[in-house]
Amino acid sequence: MTLTIRRKVTLGLVIGSRAFFSPIPCKDARDEALAQLGALGIDVITLPYEATANGAVQSIADAELYARHFKANADKIDGLVICLPNFGDEIAIIELVNRAKLNVPILLQASNDEISKVSVKERRDAFCGKISVSNNFWQYGIPFTETSSHTCDVSGPEFGADLERFSRLCRTVRGLRGARLGAIGARTGAFQTMRYSEKLLQSSGVTVVTVDLSEMMGAATAIADSDPALLEKLEKIKAYGRIPAHIKPAQILKQAKWTLAVNRWIEENGCDASAIQCWRSLQDNFGCATCLTMSMMGEELMPSACEVDIMGALSMYALALASGAPPAILDWNNNYGADPDMCVCTHCGNYPKSFIGDTPEISELDVLGEVIGREKCFGAVKGKVKAGPMTYFRLSTDDRAGTVKCYLGEGEFTDDPFAMDGGIAVTRVPDLRKLMRFVTQNGFEHHVAMVRGNHADVVAEAVTRYLGWPIYHHGGTPEPQLFIPNRF
Repeated sequence: MTLTIRRKVTLGLVIGSRAFFSPIPCKDARDEALAQLGALGIDVITLPYEATANGAVQSIADAELYARHFKANADKIDGLVICLPNFGDEIAIIELVNRAKLNVPILLQASNDEISKVSVKERRDAFCGKISVSNNFWQYGIPFTETSSHTCDVSGPEFGADLERFSRLCRTVRGLRGARLGAIGARTGAFQTMRYSEKLLQSSGVTVVTVDLSEMMGAATAIADSDPALLEKLEKIKAYGRIPAHIKPAQILKQAKWTLAVNRWIEENGCDASAIQCWRSLQDNFGCATCLTMSMMGEELMPSACEVDIMGALSMYALALASGAPPAILDWNNNYGADPDMCVCTHCGNYPKSFIGDTPEISELDVLGEVIGREKCFGAVKGKVKAGPMTYFRLSTDDRAGTVKCYLGEGEFTDDPFAMDGGIAVTRVPDLRKLMRFVTQNGFEHHVAMVRGNHADVVAEAVTRYLGWPIYHHGGTPEPQLFIPNRF
């Protein structure tokens, strides 16, 4: 089975037209849209040009033809792109969408008029037609995505950027709606904060698959030292980071067995992301940490969170889908002197190496190692996160409100020093104190998912417009809302 995050995005393409407008732009729009999508490596499902007049949808019969074709390919289609090279036929478009019942994101584009070409035979009026189509979407309760500008050229770079963003949005929505999360081990007793509702997740299409930690330790123990897959995993571990000379080969072998056992279970159960009981049962009863395992999976875009933090794993997965980059789970952990907009985010050592931005050290857990012995704690990935922009995100289930809720924002990692062991990310977030007050007053956990780069806009639209989860977008600009006064 190909995981959603690794499959190519496939979009359905529709050219909308109104019969009494010039049909000439229709073929150009189709050819230009196909060229844009091809350049982005996006697969396209549409009917041949000859299937309808001018290759466009402008009647109920056209709508039915396209709807049947899209329904036959529904398992492949991640989203619809609807281009209006002229005013478009609002009835044909809404009938197509309503009959196809794909329940996928829709990107609605309308083409520019040229000031020198507004005669009866040349005008497009797509500026107006887009409003008519969107009005029908509103009447039918169908959410859709806007292009950056109300109208744009199909062949232009602006629409190309809109298509690239839309493909990531579609991947995020599809991934979250059908996510499978592996919960490896019971929730760590000391962390009640990691409670969550499986039933609320299932109502959004997210499935949690569980396994006892003892079963996984048994599976790891049963792996023969001569297993070819184990030997391959050993080489990958040795190439993943710098291992200090005092680490014994037996410690590395044990870590490789645990990693291989987890990888096999994840694949057998078709999991997109996971959360693991990372301490301290594994260290006491098997003799290694699991940070390296989580780090290596994250590097391959299969995020894994500590402390059986399923909601953290889902948050990481959302960021991976939106960005195509490895995310990490961190604690909001330390103030940074008296700077109100800075803090230090840390974790023992689970960050993917490209999230750190440098080759990490792979050694022992520091805090737990001092308590139970470092020989039981090999497998921590250590490094200071390099400077650069980042996006943070946290999902949580709210049983009292009966919903999944979240917060989101953007900030940056800095080069400022901080003398602490493990994975260290010195972080700046504008108006951080306001964000921390929101976190504490709304029952969110101390864990947060982060990814390098600016991707908040895609995540925000995916979870609000298409998944319907309430969100606080810290620093974001709220969409204009209609205000209805209380007149009595």
